[in-house]
Amino acid sequence: MKLSRWIPLVPFAIIILLMEFLVRSKMIPNYLLPSPTEILKAFTEDSADLWKAAGETGLSALLGYLGSATLGLLLGIIFSSTRWIENAFYPYAIFFQTVPIIAIAPLLVIWFGYGMPTIIICTLIVSIFPIIASTLDGIRSTDHALIDLFKIYHARPLQKLFKLSLPFALPQIFVGLRISAGLAVIGAIVGEFIAGGGLGGIIDVARVRQRVDQVFAAVLLASAIGLIFVAGINLIASFALRHWHPSKKYAK
Repeated sequence: MKLSRWIPLVPFAIIILLMEFLVRSKMIPNYLLPSPTEILKAFTEDSADLWKAAGETGLSALLGYLGSATLGLLLGIIFSSTRWIENAFYPYAIFFQTVPIIAIAPLLVIWFGYGMPTIIICTLIVSIFPIIASTLDGIRSTDHALIDLFKIYHARPLQKLFKLSLPFALPQIFVGLRISAGLAVIGAIVGEFIAGGGLGGIIDVARVRQRVDQVFAAVLLASAIGLIFVAGINLIASFALRHWHPSKKYAK
């Protein structure tokens, strides 16, 4: 395995050691910042609840993310088809990105009730815009010389879309999918603050009980879910782009 793959562990180890030193030396009280050993203890003592909550959060985030990926790609393709559709509906996509999800989450609870449906919708709302924007920008940036070539050969619109525009837009689309992968977990956690359950519910309860160690444990699990999502997208991107795109084909 390459040495460069281990480089991110160096700052991680430094941060862990520094946290442990600051808490043990009483420079920072443990009710503000728990030591890594206290966080590890919370993992072991509350492992059943934490892993169950992580499963709930992961499932909600995954379902919402799959929904946002499907709908975002579809909307991006539709918006790219004609300018008037983009001008008419793209501002509403921006609206969903700019409205704080925590402000509309109570409305979603009223409309859809407590539990997973509201959390999935929160996830979808938070994570859909980068996919729409990246798909639209990727298709719009298709090489005009290639577009003219397809016109010369009288290619049908669907042929142009699937054999030129979408392949050309794939690198940009994967950028949006990576961004949305992290946002999906954020949306799920925010939804759980309001609708209950999952890691968001554990964080909310731990906050009230002043269990900062449990908060950190839940946050680390949420981050792990996001990393798994991003790793999955990177794996798909490597398979989709490795035979033709320079970013993968000539990667060292």
